[in-house]
Amino acid sequence: QVQLVESGGGLVQAGDSLRLSCAASGRTLGTFLTSWFRQAPGKEREFVAAIKSNSLSTYYADSVTGRFTIARGNAKNTVSLQMNSLKPDDTAVYYCAAARGFILEYYSDANYDDWGQGTQVTVSS
Repeated sequence: QVQLVESGGGLVQAGDSLRLSCAASGRTLGTFLTSWFRQAPGKEREFVAAIKSNSLSTYYADSVTGRFTIARGNAKNTVSLQMNSLKPDDTAVYYCAAARGFILEYYSDANYDDWGQGTQVTVSS
C-alpha cells in the first residue's frame, strides 16, 4: 500500500499561483501513475493531471491545460502541481492518487488504488 499526503493548499485571489505537493511513502516502487483530482462542493470528483512513473508522459484536463503543470519533485517520491492563473472555478479539495498497475483510463478515479486525504484550495474573485 502507498500512503499519500498532500500539502500546499490555501486561500488565494483570482490570477494568483499555488503549488501543491504530494508525498508518497510505503510501497511506492510499483506505482505506475500519480495523479491529481479535485472535488468542488456539490460536484463529482474530476481528473486534473497525471504523470507516469518514468516522468515521460503527462496528461491534463482541458480546463487546466496551459495553467497547471504536474511534475516529479526534487525530493524522492514527491509529485507537485503548479497552478497558475487560478480562477474561482478552481476552488475544490485537491486529492493526490496513485495507480499501482498499468491503466489506460487515467481520467477515471475508479482506476486508482491509493488516495490522500486532500487539501483545500479556495480562489476568491
